Amino acid sequence: MKAFTQHSGVVVPLDRANVDTDMIIPKQFLKSIKRTGFGPFLFDESRYLDKGEPDMDCSSRPLNEDFVLNHARYENASVLLARQNFGCGSSREHAPWALENFGFRCLIAPSFADIFFNNCFKNGILPIELDEKIVDQLFDSVNANEGYSLAVDLESQQITLPDGSTIAFEVDSFRKHCLLNGLDDIALTLEDADTISAFEEKHKQTAPWLFA
Repeated sequence: MKAFTQHSGVVVPLDRANVDTDMIIPKQFLKSIKRTGFGPFLFDESRYLDKGEPDMDCSSRPLNEDFVLNHARYENASVLLARQNFGCGSSREHAPWALENFGFRCLIAPSFADIFFNNCFKNGILPIELDEKIVDQLFDSVNANEGYSLAVDLESQQITLPDGSTIAFEVDSFRKHCLLNGLDDIALTLEDADTISAFEEKHKQTAPWLFA
């Protein structure tokens, strides 16, 4: 998993509450479990005017020009600003995979669905919960200023705005440790590889019949 320490990027505003995981990545793309290749299909039903299918070439598909991700001013955006209850619906891990594949490293919203929130941390994405009034102010700033960017520092738990002012955010200490060091569940387990190997060797000696 890619570690998250500091990140600066253009912000794209998705001004919609209760965005569910089926909107983030529709169900037909759940056939794949490779964790890659989902970026072109992120928000598929909103980004395109036709229906997307797995392994489809998206380069010539008709775009929905009204959808914010298709606006030229938000090209290469890597910080997503959203409304409350982002990531609700099914627990599909494909949703953070698609967001990460597209290039998003940080999500900001007043609230996130619990399972989606946890899955973000396990896939190298930092979801930040901020007071709704602060989120409102950020939406106003992004809409009024083309190229509006934020600098996010996980170690200090601060967001720096273009004018130099900062916003503090909270994050669980264990999740912070894992994200700073790029540790997903497998990497965490491998940190104890020597202990696991020692246990297995001892177990072979005390119960050899299990390994015959």
